[in-house]
Amino acid sequence: MRKYSLLPFLILCCFSLLAQDRISGATHATRSAVIAKNGMVATSHPLASQIGLDILKSGGNAIDAAIAANAALGLMEPTGSGIGGDIFAIVWDAKTQKLYGLNGSGRSPMSLKLSYFKEQGMDKVPSHGPLPVSVPGAVDGWFELNKKFGSKPMAELLQPAIDYAEDGFPVTQLIGYYLGRSARFLNKYPNFEATYMPNGAAPKEGEIFKNKFLASTYRKLAEDGRDAFYKGKIAKTIAAFMKSQGGFLSEEDLANHKSEWVEPVGTNYRGYDLWELPPNGQGIAALQMLNILENHDLKSMGFGSAEYIHYFTEAKKLAYEDRAKFYSDMDFNDIPVEKLISKAYGKERSALINPNRASRNYPAGEIEHGNTIYLCTADAEGNMVSLIQSNFRGMGSGMVPPGLGFMLQDRGELFSLDENHMNVYEPGKRPFHTIIPAFVTKDGKPYMAYGVMGGAMQPQGHAQILTNMIDFGMGLQEAGDAPRIQHKGSSQPTGEKMTDGGKLVLESGIDYEVIRALMRKGHNVGYDLGSYGGYQAILFDAKNGVYYGASESRKDGQAVGY
Repeated sequence: MRKYSLLPFLILCCFSLLAQDRISGATHATRSAVIAKNGMVATSHPLASQIGLDILKSGGNAIDAAIAANAALGLMEPTGSGIGGDIFAIVWDAKTQKLYGLNGSGRSPMSLKLSYFKEQGMDKVPSHGPLPVSVPGAVDGWFELNKKFGSKPMAELLQPAIDYAEDGFPVTQLIGYYLGRSARFLNKYPNFEATYMPNGAAPKEGEIFKNKFLASTYRKLAEDGRDAFYKGKIAKTIAAFMKSQGGFLSEEDLANHKSEWVEPVGTNYRGYDLWELPPNGQGIAALQMLNILENHDLKSMGFGSAEYIHYFTEAKKLAYEDRAKFYSDMDFNDIPVEKLISKAYGKERSALINPNRASRNYPAGEIEHGNTIYLCTADAEGNMVSLIQSNFRGMGSGMVPPGLGFMLQDRGELFSLDENHMNVYEPGKRPFHTIIPAFVTKDGKPYMAYGVMGGAMQPQGHAQILTNMIDFGMGLQEAGDAPRIQHKGSSQPTGEKMTDGGKLVLESGIDYEVIRALMRKGHNVGYDLGSYGGYQAILFDAKNGVYYGASESRKDGQAVGY
């Protein structure tokens, strides 16, 4: 009888708990996409997906479904989202046959000056506590989306999340894991235990979790609108709490907040137009990467080959040097977006790649002037939404205002304290943002709404999904399930510089001979759990008039349609 070792099984169990990496005999495993005619919802939580689908079935449109699903995720996936954070969206409006971009990111407190950090002897903004907190923009973003495109009242869209917050819901595997991990270092902050550890411990997989505080907050929004959050009792509670914690976010900061409608920017990649939002987000990094990669025949290299991974990694390094130098709030800086995403600039940057050797570092271009959730929805009328929302660093800053049921974001950590940097901290400024929604059109018509969660992984993920589909012929679901490449250690918008070439992390499924070949080229290939993202996508098949939906196995999510 053949003897089997328990070690591979134990390793598999460990990784299954993380619901991140895969250990299998095959290069990678996948399943079929969901196909439906009338509507589709894809989120990182099955119950949120069902809520969005219920909204569609009851006569709501894709925008209504996106808002309702996002409200549910703020309750059910507090490890990556919530109304203490910001929101970005790209909407295809079937009526005008046009894309619209929403920047729902908040600004830094007006009373907090750069000099304060210097006086405290700080060389960077702290990751937790009151100082990295900026105005939460998600709620205003919901109401802006609803006002411009929605068909149902906000009270109806918030009701499913209110019901689940009151009655409770079972915690999923991945969220249970991250809640437990977060509780170990966030429970020292006020009100965390009362909100997220109701029985003295973070809820585990399968346990019923209720958040009556958040139910009450959502109910106020349903009854009194967005001003209940930015000008009413909620605003007063937030401001008073922040002051008691030594923070600076004030009632005036909240009252003055507004979202901004922006024009998406795009580039054509082999006949497909990828659209992203302009900075303060990092979306144009995906456009820059594709403009570099378009100069090389990836198809002939083959998926998972050392040659492809080398060129992809070098393209990422080049784009991220510009990301570190230029990406910031466009209200405060003249950012050369058109130049950065131009084909000529992509070709110029591509020429810097040595086909046989990994770079230790690249200079940023010299240009003359002149944890997160992602969801997507689609409806029978042809409206499609690509939406992303986050608190940053998983749950956020640790600052939980009393009785409100959510944590405030720590997005301000991404400001630089270098006075000469475009992303330097300034009062009333939007910090550099990692969260980015994506949208693809073909011949001017809607083709795909998609996103990949995970901090600096996101532009890398956006580019990989498209190369998987366009260059390597993968379907919508397989393109997300395929092993991912993640390069870490680029120069950062906070001021840190890459000098050692960074670290290349590869998911299981990449051949060992490929890893050896990459090492011979000088890549520092390492083992790491990584944060390979959490992909959702909806593709419109115009020929058959149906939607395809995908949700990857790295998360607890689900694509559903009818």
